[in-house]
Amino acid sequence: MSEAALLLLLDKVACVRGGRVLFEELDLTLEPGGAALVTGPNGAGKSSLLRLAAGLLRASAGTVRRAEGPLGFADEGLALDHRLQLGKALDFWARLDGGRPGPAMAAMGLDGLSDVPVRMLSAGQRKRAVLARAMASGARLWVLDEPANGLDSEGLDRLTEAMTGHRAQGGAILAASHVPLGLHGAQRIAL
Repeated sequence: MSEAALLLLLDKVACVRGGRVLFEELDLTLEPGGAALVTGPNGAGKSSLLRLAAGLLRASAGTVRRAEGPLGFADEGLALDHRLQLGKALDFWARLDGGRPGPAMAAMGLDGLSDVPVRMLSAGQRKRAVLARAMASGARLWVLDEPANGLDSEGLDRLTEAMTGHRAQGGAILAASHVPLGLHGAQRIAL
């Protein structure tokens, strides 16, 4: 596949945080339909790698290239206005990215909660909302940090289905997780 078609390329990437080398010489290529799962103990650099891939951190060495367009990023931060109703809060981000919140809300089982203020959501509902925000972006690349945290079995099934559908439509996923995810055939990166 040509480099122009790649959604994410990490070439000889290193990350140093607090004077400590977390990883170095890391290579990763994600094409449409691809996935990579990052594993390792707490503090190994999983979140740093995802933030680096998302452009939120600068690599200490190497090259990071992402395809043009929005990025579907989800981590432990809610990034939704807690004063707004869920539908309005998700719509705000979707409009910025050129996406649509309705299908993402339905995919994560949130469509019946559109009028509920974000501050009233349970922990699991908030996690589903964070994932729906990433999905609603219309991004071809999703970067998901511990996406299964806080999800019940139904939420995990919905996440697996959404990730499978995203890849089938030519999207790619970079995820970090302590638990198995439904990313069949994903590249494995152990830190």
